[in-house]
Amino acid sequence: MNMLKQFKQASRMHFLPMMLICIVLGALAAYLWDGEFHVLPFLITLIGSGAAHLFSTMYNDIVDYRSGVDPAAFASEESLSTDSGYLTQGIWSLRQFAAVCWSMLGIAVLCCVYLAFYAGWWALGLGLIGVGLAYFYVGAPVRFGYWGRGTSEAAHVIAFGILPVMGAYYVQTSHFDSRLLLLSLPMGLLTTLTFFNHHFLHWRTDRQAGKYTLVVMWGESKSFRLSPMLLGLACLSIALCVWQGILPIYAIAALAAAWPVWRMYGRMYGPMRLGRSLQTYQSLMGLSLDATLRIGMIMIAAMGIQGLLLH
Repeated sequence: MNMLKQFKQASRMHFLPMMLICIVLGALAAYLWDGEFHVLPFLITLIGSGAAHLFSTMYNDIVDYRSGVDPAAFASEESLSTDSGYLTQGIWSLRQFAAVCWSMLGIAVLCCVYLAFYAGWWALGLGLIGVGLAYFYVGAPVRFGYWGRGTSEAAHVIAFGILPVMGAYYVQTSHFDSRLLLLSLPMGLLTTLTFFNHHFLHWRTDRQAGKYTLVVMWGESKSFRLSPMLLGLACLSIALCVWQGILPIYAIAALAAAWPVWRMYGRMYGPMRLGRSLQTYQSLMGLSLDATLRIGMIMIAAMGIQGLLLH
């Protein structure tokens, strides 16, 4: 297996498009609302945000491996491990894994510094907030991702919605716009939904290892009620974006991409329900990720078409 393929697997790169979609949305907003689009800063923003995201996922693996969370999930028949497996299965050494992880952080910081000189110091500030959220999610002494009080979910909305959309817009225009907050919510909420659903795959071993996610604190049944609520809020935010003119009317088609997830909820809730097994939770998480990416791409396509029509 070549090194690029190993890197893609070790960094769980299949989650990366969720971050990159936010960057594209922010840049499209700058083009539509201000007529601004600069290629090099856009590419640097993509590289920097992507590197920050990969640092986050890899650092999460390092901490959960050292604390015993991931090895416990890997060994248990009651859980499905969602880490890359490169540490728990010994494919890479901890030293090699950490070297790649910290190099991602270095790339992200360098991109932030460049963008700060180009657009303004808010670019560096937003980048540092993002890096701080990524590090202290699992890093001592804060580890707010283990508090189990909704801090993890709030951080996902910020880190995978508000920060990248606002940052990508700011890099192009050197100012902010209040409409960005609403534009960022669909992706922020959908990403939160995806990561929230993945906690159902290993909540028992999380509890044993002292990783107190919201699913651990509330229990499986109560937490499961929150999952469709998050999807409902994401769909509502898309409708609000259309109503406020932030997205064009045809962006409402994005709601259709959520149907497979709604159908899965029906199968898990209804009288002929499949039950809530590890396999159905795994399917739910996969459908959540697919819906997030499809909705994001439809939003991009809608804004792109609007840009072609108006400019």
